[in-house]
Amino acid sequence: MSPYVLAILLFSLGFGTMITFASSHWMMAWMGLEINTLAIIPLMAQHHHPRAAEATMKYFLIQATAAAMLLFASATNAWMSGQWEIQQTTHNLPMTMIILALALKTGLAPFHMWLPEVLQGLNLTTGLILSTWQKLAPFALLLQIQPTSPTTLAILGLLSTMVGGWGGLNQTQLRKILAYSSIAHLGWMILVLQLAPSLTLLALLTYIVMTFSTFLIFKLNAATTINMLATASSKTPALAAMAPLALLSLGGLPPLTGFMPKWLILQELTKNELAPTATLAALSALLSLYFYLRLTYAMTLTISPNNLIGTASWRFTPSQFTLPLTISTSATILLLPLTPTMWALLQT
Repeated sequence: MSPYVLAILLFSLGFGTMITFASSHWMMAWMGLEINTLAIIPLMAQHHHPRAAEATMKYFLIQATAAAMLLFASATNAWMSGQWEIQQTTHNLPMTMIILALALKTGLAPFHMWLPEVLQGLNLTTGLILSTWQKLAPFALLLQIQPTSPTTLAILGLLSTMVGGWGGLNQTQLRKILAYSSIAHLGWMILVLQLAPSLTLLALLTYIVMTFSTFLIFKLNAATTINMLATASSKTPALAAMAPLALLSLGGLPPLTGFMPKWLILQELTKNELAPTATLAALSALLSLYFYLRLTYAMTLTISPNNLIGTASWRFTPSQFTLPLTISTSATILLLPLTPTMWALLQT
C-alpha cells in the first residue's frame, strides 16, 4: 500500500473517532462511526488473501447492520421525543436498540460471533487496531447515554464475561484467543458502566495498554498459534521472560496492572449490593486465566527443537521498532501501585 494512501486512511480512522467523541447529535456521531468503519476496511483488505477478504466482508456487513440499527433507533427517538441530542435519549425502545447496536459494533455477547472470525483473518497490526482503537467510539456513546434499565447492560456484561472465558478454552489460534479475551474484558466494562462510568473508562484504558503489549509481543515473535510460541525463548530470551507477566496481567492476576480494574469493579459491584453478579464475574475470570496460563506455559516451559538458525537469531539486531513494546509491557506489569492516583485523576 502506498504511504500516502496509508496516511489518509489512518487520518480518517482517527478523524472519524474524534468526530464521534466531540458530537452531541446522533447524526454527527453516526457519521463519525461510518468514517471510522470505511477507513479501516482497506487496511483489513490490503493483504490479498481469501481469509483477509472474507474477514473484511464479514466486518463490513456487521458494521453496516449496527450502523443502520443505530440510525433507525436515533430517528425513532427523535420521532418520539423531538430531540436528536445524545443525552436526551430517554425512551426505553430507542435506548434498548441503541445499546444493542453498540453491542453489535463492539462484539459483546451474544453478538460476538463475528469478532473471532474477523480477527483470525487479519494480520496482527490490523488486529491490534480492531481490538483497541475501534472500541473507543462506541464506548464514547455508551458513556454518554443514561440507560433507564440496568438489566440489559448487566445481562450483556455477564454473558460477555462467560462467553469470553468459555470460548477461549479450546482455541489454538492466538488471534482467536485475543478476540475472546476482548469479549471478556468488554463484559467487565459493561457490568460497571451504569454504576461508575469513570471506572469503565479506567478499565478500557488499562485493557488497551495490556492488549497493545500482547499484540506487539506476538508480532515480534511472528507467532500466530500456541505452538509457535515455543520458539520465543530462543528468538527473544528477555522478551520471553517478560511476556508471561504481561499475559497474567491480562488475566487480572495480582500484583500486576490487570488486577486493578477487576479489583475496583468487584468492589463497586459489592458496594451496590450486587454480590451475585460480582461472584459470577470473578468465577468467569478464572476461565480466562486458564487460557492465559496455557500461553504462558507454551512460551516459557516448552522448548522447541533447537537448530543453528533458531538459537542464534537473538544475536542479531531486531528489525522492528521495539520502544512501544518496551513502554507498553512496562505499563502492563507495573501500574498497580499507581491505582489511587489514576482513580483520582479519572474522578476529577
